[in-house]
Parts: sequence; structure tokens; C-alpha cells
Amino acid sequence: MTGVGRGSGARVLVVVAVAAEGEAVERGGRGFDVVIGGVGPAAAAAGAATALAAAPVPYDLVIAAGIGGGFAGVAPVGGVVVADEIVAADLGAETPDGFVPVTELGFGAVAHRPPPAAARAAAEAAGAVLGTVLTVSTVTGSAGRTAELRRRHPRAAAEAMEGFGVAEAAARHGVPVLEIRAVSNAVGPRDRAAWRIPDALNALTAALAALPDFDELHDFAAVPDLAARPDLAAGDAPAADVAADPAPPGGEEPR
Repeated sequence: MTGVGRGSGARVLVVVAVAAEGEAVERGGRGFDVVIGGVGPAAAAAGAATALAAAPVPYDLVIAAGIGGGFAGVAPVGGVVVADEIVAADLGAETPDGFVPVTELGFGAVAHRPPPAAARAAAEAAGAVLGTVLTVSTVTGSAGRTAELRRRHPRAAAEAMEGFGVAEAAARHGVPVLEIRAVSNAVGPRDRAAWRIPDALNALTAALAALPDFDELHDFAAVPDLAARPDLAAGDAPAADVAADPAPPGGEEPR
């Protein structure tokens, strides 16, 4: 799955988890390069990093795209979410006092912030909600966990399983990242009868087709926001200025 974005000089790589999502992106007709990275943050990071390393010409933008769960009252089923923050929601440790993110243990990072103007432009063009997208390794399936995630992340609009992994790979290669999720189900107790995977895939197609030509946007950081990645700022990524603003077909299940 390869190509160059229609009407744009920007080279865009789109990373999805499964083939049905890749086909939905391709139906948008933009000709973006598409990689099926696999399910979960580790597979997505590996797939994105491999594609970025193998590219004969560097990419200008990476998009983590696919379907996911939407938080009720924020992102309805059939709607679209564009991330203004990509957060690893379950990367950390359980303690007697509750969950502690890995950053409070003195390691790594738990957030990436896409270029603000690019995220806003994408959300406006796609008619999408702009908010935090959570990356989880275990999909939420209970009211209790839903409430806990909302308490810890009050701006959460959606959850999926790959965004943070894609963002980590993009950061290592000095490429800005966006995340776009079409909502197939509500975050909460699992109710397969309520899943709307075909509707979400159609919404994903429409959202990717509507995206602006990103080479017209000028606030892209040369690397993702290093304020969110102190380990990279310490020397593991190229130095650069940073923007100041902060089961589908085939048997897969929604994330």
C-alpha cells in the first residue's frame, strides 16, 4: 500500500492495525502510504519504525489511524476524533493507592502532543472532536475502569491500542504525528450488539479523504513536542525547534 498524498507535497505515512482499516484509508483516495502495523502499541511501534527506517525519502507526517472506542458524551459512535494529545493510559504500575504512571516512577514518557495547528485543521476538515486519545494494551470493558480513566484523563475523547506506539516511533525518527480515530463503540461494558464497525470504517474513509494538504501548515515541529519527551530532549533525537502549544471484518474486534 503506497502512494503520495493527492495535491500535496507532504509525504504522509498512515499506520493502521488491521487490513480493514487500511482498506478504509485507501478508499479515501489520498494515496497516502499505508502500513498495517498490527494490534497493540508494541506491534504498531515496530511497524511504524520499520517503515520510517526503510523509506527512501523521509516522511513529513505520520498518522496513526483506525477505529476505536469513544467516551460517551464526548465522541459518539460513528463520529471521529483527532488527538491533540496521545497518552499511554496504562503504562505504569499498580500500587496500594492506585495506578501510578511510569513518569512518576522516574522513567520514560506517557504523552505526545501533535502539532497544534495540524491537529486543529484535521479536526475541522473531518468534522471531528479534538481531544485526548488514550492508548491502552487492554481494551476497557467495565464501567469501573471507564470511570477511572475519565477521572485520570478528564479530556479523554477516545481509546485505541496503537497511537502511542506509532508516536514513539515517529519521535525517534523526528517526524510529527497525528492520531485519527473513527468511533465504532462506546468505551465501557462490552456490548457486541452495539458495535458499529462498518459505520466507523466508512467514517474513517471520509475523515482521511477530507484531510487538508499538510504542506500548507507551518507549525509542524521538526520533532514531536520534546516537553513531553524529556528522554529524547536529552539527546536521543535530532535537535529542533518545538511548537510551544501544548472485531471489524476478518474477525478483529474494535479497540
